Amino acid sequence: MSKKSLDGDHPAIEAHGLVKVYGKNRALDGIDLTVRRGQVFGFLGPNGAGKTTTIRILATLTRPDGGTTRVLGHDVLTEADAIRARVAVTGQFASLDEDLTGYENLLILGRLHGLSRAAGRQRANDLLVAFDLTRSAGRPVGGYSGGMRRRLDIAASLIVTPDLLFLDEPTTGLDPRSRNQVWELVRRIAAAGTTVLLTTQYLEEADQLAEQIAVIDNGRIVAEGTSAQLKSRVGSGTLHLRLLDGEQRPQALQILAGALEGTVQLAADPLALSVLLATRPDATDVGRLVGRAATRLADAGVGIADLSLGRPSLDEAFLALTGHQAGQAGQATIDHEGLSV
Repeated sequence: MSKKSLDGDHPAIEAHGLVKVYGKNRALDGIDLTVRRGQVFGFLGPNGAGKTTTIRILATLTRPDGGTTRVLGHDVLTEADAIRARVAVTGQFASLDEDLTGYENLLILGRLHGLSRAAGRQRANDLLVAFDLTRSAGRPVGGYSGGMRRRLDIAASLIVTPDLLFLDEPTTGLDPRSRNQVWELVRRIAAAGTTVLLTTQYLEEADQLAEQIAVIDNGRIVAEGTSAQLKSRVGSGTLHLRLLDGEQRPQALQILAGALEGTVQLAADPLALSVLLATRPDATDVGRLVGRAATRLADAGVGIADLSLGRPSLDEAFLALTGHQAGQAGQATIDHEGLSV
């Protein structure tokens, strides 16, 4: 029986009371985390919430100061080599040699992983086909588009198929078409049996890919569940408004806060705002809520371009849970290596 089958009943990641302290700062304050094998697990939080520190510990790059942590059935403190042989880390920025071609990058990495010359060539070719990079395989990576570089970077992480892939911000800076291509790649990787721990600032990405999501803030897990469960925690209905004049948004916010029972949030769009309603209204309540809000805004001379009632988005749930937009910083600290934790 193989070693993989012997530990197959263990979760991919199992952390209990995980603590990491930098000086007076508790980067991780006793988090519990369980990631089932073969799933895409979304790990979300504001900048500085503790995501990077957690991943560094799970990848055996940083030692924890407290708690117990096992990755693929192995203890991160006493069995680090066994973990490193079975995981891969793809960071936010491509770790490629821009002067080499795509094929040469993969070939060299294959040799560094111990593949024979023939096996390395075969693996490089297989990955180039799988990631739709054959036409650009002979070109220097420095001339690749952002989407091509990202696909090649993920391919490089799969030279030896890992049991666990840490995927950090995989689509940062990509256009929508390239982003969709990377999403499809992540789905295929998970379908083939690799567990994926995904961190991202694009909450739509987590909504699309993650079967389970944990939200970390100030070093603690503040919520965990499916995307639908997280949305339902902060309210089952959301009133969305778009104004004719962005300068009236503060006035609209004040009116809505007094008219409706719920949390008013400002959208990134300077003309838009929304209200997370505490309970799901029935059909009668819909008309009453919309009518009341519209009447009060109209009486105050606030022009409305659009008003609708729908489900909360994951972005709105994230803001309600953490008090921050996904790309904003919480109470960030800096570790001794200069990394945001």
